[in-house]
Amino acid sequence: MPTALSNGARIRTNIPAENAYNALQQSSQNIALRQLRLSTGKRINAASDDVAGYITSRSLQSRNGSLKSALGSVGDATNVAAIVQDSLDNINTLLTQIKDNASTASSAALASDEKVALGKAAYRLAQQIQTVVDSTTFAGKQLIDGTFSGEWVVGYKSVIESASSLLKIGIDLTTTASANGGEIDAIVNTDYNINALSSTSFAGVSGLDLSKLNDGESDLLGAEGMFGVSNIHTTIGSLSIALANINKVASYVGGVQLRLDSQSELLKSQITNYNAAISRIEDADVATEQLSLIKSQFLQQASLISLAQANQQPQSFLQLFG
Repeated sequence: MPTALSNGARIRTNIPAENAYNALQQSSQNIALRQLRLSTGKRINAASDDVAGYITSRSLQSRNGSLKSALGSVGDATNVAAIVQDSLDNINTLLTQIKDNASTASSAALASDEKVALGKAAYRLAQQIQTVVDSTTFAGKQLIDGTFSGEWVVGYKSVIESASSLLKIGIDLTTTASANGGEIDAIVNTDYNINALSSTSFAGVSGLDLSKLNDGESDLLGAEGMFGVSNIHTTIGSLSIALANINKVASYVGGVQLRLDSQSELLKSQITNYNAAISRIEDADVATEQLSLIKSQFLQQASLISLAQANQQPQSFLQLFG
């Protein structure tokens, strides 16, 4: 810190002027620092400004970037779940209509032609189910044809470098789905398949082949036909079980959606809190910086005046030689 020394009547050394000059340099440097912080809005513009704060803010920014990526992944998973859910709801409606047709065809009051017409109408609905299955895609992948499974990273534990620290949510709609560890949700329902025109085990019901709804009168109403007297009750019961299985899958997907919604809200809150922490460490307090700037500008003017006065002192000593 500067010390007020006059050194008496000396010409070669002008300590007061040096002190005033050093104070001028310090205030000018402080002004430059305040102007930099006000122009960038940041208190830490380089590691030298605050070594500990620099390390902490960079670590928080890295963590926050990972959380933002996880939030995007949650959005993708939510989209997939929503698409699957809508398709399953649509299939539920179509299958209910098929079941209604089968129930109507069980009436002995209907003629054979009417029962066949109901079968043909039900087959058109089965075709629409297949259309729904074929058109339910995301990023080029079929979602409900019995082959889809996927994982999304939706968060991180404290150490993000390790693969084991990833928090994942999975959707598994394969025909041999089963539980996988503790991190991936899966349907514990084997033989799940809702390809209406290419499966003899529709929606987990063995022997339920919706393509046979398009059979001719002799096959459809015969002893082995779907609308035959001896099989119609089995057909209606099988359709009821298929509906129940589809509803179970829809409930599973709905549960995944609820978890994704919860994770999304959590990530948004965490990102906001991290932003607040980063701002507290790194961002400049505009009011404080402005006050410091005004103080430094005042000191700069005072130092200039003091330096000018100190530079005049040696000249006054020359009068002693007169």
